[in-house]
Amino acid sequence: MTVPISFEFFPPNTPVGDEKLKGVVQELGTCQPEFFSVTYGAGGSTREKTLATVCAIAAAGFEAAPHLSCVGSSREGIAAILDTYRAQRIRRVVALRGDLPSGTVTPGEFRYAADLVRFIRETHGPDWHIEVASYPEYHPAQRYAARDLQHYVDKIKAGASASITQFFFNPDAYFHFVDATRKLGADAPVVPGIMPFHNYAKIAQFAQRDGIEIPRWVALKMEGYMDDAASIRAFGIDVVAALCEKLIAGGAPGIHFYTMNQAALTIEICKRLKLG
Repeated sequence: MTVPISFEFFPPNTPVGDEKLKGVVQELGTCQPEFFSVTYGAGGSTREKTLATVCAIAAAGFEAAPHLSCVGSSREGIAAILDTYRAQRIRRVVALRGDLPSGTVTPGEFRYAADLVRFIRETHGPDWHIEVASYPEYHPAQRYAARDLQHYVDKIKAGASASITQFFFNPDAYFHFVDATRKLGADAPVVPGIMPFHNYAKIAQFAQRDGIEIPRWVALKMEGYMDDAASIRAFGIDVVAALCEKLIAGGAPGIHFYTMNQAALTIEICKRLKLG
């Protein structure tokens, strides 16, 4: 298939993790991704680690897209980060509102991700590819679906190039989100974010926290396998590959994999789908 793919990492915390990630980058690089994205801690808590990871990916010959969170940040601080990335010839960024660091009560000079997108366009012009977040099952902190959709539309109209979704397992939610936002005038590509089942228990916790539906039949089968790691792995690949097939058949413009800094499952799914 010719559908573009991309992969997400988080910055390692140790030198051992740094070395491991280099190997993972090379392994996943065989799938010919469009880019690798790198997450950014609350309030910029991993700023230097994010930069170091992005630079290492770029040095390996791949395009890198750092996440950039605006909550708790100043205009001067964001401008300095963008200047640093520009000096490294990075022109792709994932612009997010982000979470407040623990103990922080003020959001800083940017209240919403749309404000950050607008700031990047006003100060750095059109030569950046800006991804933003989207939520097919709606943001966990948002009570009203219509308001969440409007926040997304605001980001696109502020100048975002495309969006990457929160992970999900219900393709109908994705297709409904795309249709709803297009009707509101947001026609930027919406790339599905896909989470392979690296660790079912942990992913189930993430899903419960963020209001993401894991189909009951999937949950029951996963729980029924108990400690049968081989069956969990095989079934998880089947579920995620089938989800990707439905999304691609329905016109999804790409697939973004949340790798959890691991290569094996994502590579197996890409091979199954003949991606890359």
